This record gives sequence, C-alpha cells and structure tokens, in this order.
Amino acid sequence: MALSPQTIAELAEHLETCQLEVRDTPKITNDHPDMDWDDAYAIQDVILQRKLARGARVVGLKAGLTSHAKMKQMGVTDPVFGFLVDEYVVSEGATVNTAELIHPKVEPEIAFVLKHALKGPGCHIGAVLAATDFVMPGIEVIDSRYRDFKFDLKSVVADNTSAARFVVGGQAIRPDQVDLRTVGVVLEKNGQPVALGAGAAVLGHPAAAIAMLANHLGRRGQEIPAGSLILSGGVTEAVVVNAGDNVTLRVQGMGSVSLCFA
Repeated sequence: MALSPQTIAELAEHLETCQLEVRDTPKITNDHPDMDWDDAYAIQDVILQRKLARGARVVGLKAGLTSHAKMKQMGVTDPVFGFLVDEYVVSEGATVNTAELIHPKVEPEIAFVLKHALKGPGCHIGAVLAATDFVMPGIEVIDSRYRDFKFDLKSVVADNTSAARFVVGGQAIRPDQVDLRTVGVVLEKNGQPVALGAGAAVLGHPAAAIAMLANHLGRRGQEIPAGSLILSGGVTEAVVVNAGDNVTLRVQGMGSVSLCFA
C-alpha cells in the first residue's frame, strides 16, 4: 500500500462527505497518483465501516464496469466491485429524490440472489449458477462523486463504484429457466427505449461477474455470503436521468421493474 492509514481515513471521510452533502470533487488520484489497488479498496472499506458505525446494514454487493459498452463509455478496462447498504434500497415503483444526488444515471442489471456462499479463488460460472437461488431484473442508480463523472479505476473503487440507489423487482426465476447470455434487456425512459442489450454484454455471461467478485473477495480472505443479492453490472451504457423522468427496465422472461425521479 502506498498511502498511510491516516490518509486512507481522510480520503474515506472526504468521499463519503461528498456523497452525504451532495457535492462533487476532483478525482482523488490527482493528489495521490501513487495510490494502488489495495489503497483504493481500503478507502472503500473505511467508507463502509463509517456507515456501519451509524447503523447501516449491508444488503448486497455489486460489480461495476462489466460491459464493454460501459467500459468504453467511462474509458476504463477492468471491472470493479463495491458494497450495497440499506440506504441505497428503493422500492419498486418508488420515487428517487434527485436533490439527494449529484448527477444520477441509471443502468439495467440482472441481480443474483445466492442460496449458498461463494468463495474464490477458482470460482467459475458453473459454481455461480449452482449457488444461485434466483435471478431478477434490477435498476442501479449510479452517482459518481467525481466532477463531470470523470475518474480512473482506482478513484472509482475508492468511491464505492459510484453506488447510490438500486431497485429490484419483476419476476424472480431460477437460473436454469433462462439463458442469461441471450436474454434481452430493454431500458425505457419516459416510455421510449433508450438502451438495448443482452446478458452476454456483461463479460460474456452475467454469472462471470459474480465469479470475478468471489475470486476478488477470496484473495482478501472473504466470501459472498449465502442469501446475498449481487448486481452483476450494467448490461448497457448508463443513461442520464433528471427530475420528472420515469424509468422502466424490461428483461425477457423476467417482467419489469420501474423507478421515478423527482
């Protein structure tokens, strides 16, 4: 690690304060160009500990930047991973207050819920599918704390991969009832399709993102617990939303899930 524990704590406080106070910041690697991957995830860990100390509860995990479209959009080359806490949860059809967010965007996702724990190294798509209880549609609202949504991979990892809000809904189905590679996804904004894709856009198979997450955690001596909900990453590029927008995700064979913004 290149950063001191004090610097890691200060950067975690800075990024979380930006989230809570709804203000942006230049990416932190501008001032800390030598920051490494361990530093980035350590900052994310401290943000989580700050939230847990205030009574937050972990409700799931997420993979980010898992589609080639999203990687190209953000100018990055590798997936990243983060946590989901209860303050991010939005009910099906509920309204998100855009005044609580800096510059929100939405992504269509396939969410996995596990019946068995997963731990790397060596986790693969087959192990993920065997451990999955069901899959369902999900919309993630991302909201980078970085100015103009511009960041590098280490900065976005430290910022908990731009996590802000999410909703899951539609029809939960077993993974053996659907081909997650070819399943079609349509994201609509105000009744008009704005993004189209298929499950294979996520690393060739959405379960590959879950396997990569398990292997990432395994290297840190951790696992994905049974019962976890995991967002496998945006199937398409992210779509900007503003107050007054209504967003619906339709996933072939899994129904739909919606959010409103005010």
